[in-house]
Amino acid sequence: MIAENLCYTKLVYQRINKKLAGKYTKTEIKILLREPVLEATQMIHKGKNFYIYNNQRGIRITVNVNNYRVITVDKWVKVKSY
Repeated sequence: MIAENLCYTKLVYQRINKKLAGKYTKTEIKILLREPVLEATQMIHKGKNFYIYNNQRGIRITVNVNNYRVITVDKWVKVKSY
């Protein structure tokens, strides 16, 4: 349900490009975020946000609970498991 209802602002496109160090178009960003949301490893509802984790891709997507607006995307370094 969340993946189908994601929405974006002009500012969030800029923020995502900055955080992911890319120059993605609006369409590319929508495609880039849809799969990790559908394949989420973990989804946490905390306060007014959903925190959607995808460990395989090493990202966390923050989404507003009320309007499904993407707030930001954070990338982290994958830790090698032994």
